[in-house]
Amino acid sequence: MKIAVASPVYPRSLEDGIEQVKQLSKDAADQHARIICFPESFLPGYPAAEYQPQKYTAVQLKQALDTVSEIAAKYSIAIILPMDWYDEGRFLNVAHVISATGELLGYQAKNQLDPSEDEIWEAGSERKLFEEGGIKFGITICHEGFRYPEATRWAAVRGAQVVFHPNFAASEISGPNLFEWGHKDNPYYEKAQMLRAMENTIYFATSNYASRYPESASAIIAPDGNCIAFQPYRTSGVTVADIDIQQATGLLAKRFKPTAYK
Repeated sequence: MKIAVASPVYPRSLEDGIEQVKQLSKDAADQHARIICFPESFLPGYPAAEYQPQKYTAVQLKQALDTVSEIAAKYSIAIILPMDWYDEGRFLNVAHVISATGELLGYQAKNQLDPSEDEIWEAGSERKLFEEGGIKFGITICHEGFRYPEATRWAAVRGAQVVFHPNFAASEISGPNLFEWGHKDNPYYEKAQMLRAMENTIYFATSNYASRYPESASAIIAPDGNCIAFQPYRTSGVTVADIDIQQATGLLAKRFKPTAYK
């Protein structure tokens, strides 16, 4: 089975973001991927100060989601689409899950906000599992995947074979100049992603923006912690890898004994 993670450039507008979703989803589908994940808050773009993305209404965001649902159906590929989202008066950071037939399966909200995000979004309060294309998976968004391993373990102990990790760890102005995935001098982000896979015995698939100064690469990491595929730094595109879901046993996650920590 093949899965994909996208490395788009920061969208210039909502329309530009949708066009990138269309092209990268087609590229992944052409390589027979069953599902593709995009970076955190890709529509309309993560609200970092240096980018200052335009604010969009609930109606505009819903129209964008509907368009991406049509893209998923056209190319027969499931899409994990991180967006800004309005729900019952709340403004959330979410990742929508769209089936390969264009059906909306729900969303995972970001529950553990970074302290810098407290004035941007409201934190979600639920965790969910999804099933599509023959795999069971969870989603953990950026900060909660890097610094809250409980979010990944929650999915793993409930049978998730893959946890997708849309994130924003990027800048066009300054930052590290990376060349080798997982190098000892790289920021800790890739090491954290490796650990999320190892400590749960599952696949961990992470999607980041293709920026001038990324702090991690989009990558697919095996249950033993080995990176089996990653997108070259600063390069837009899709990373596709075969995964063997029989290896995603969740063994270490399932051996966790919560009663020992009361």
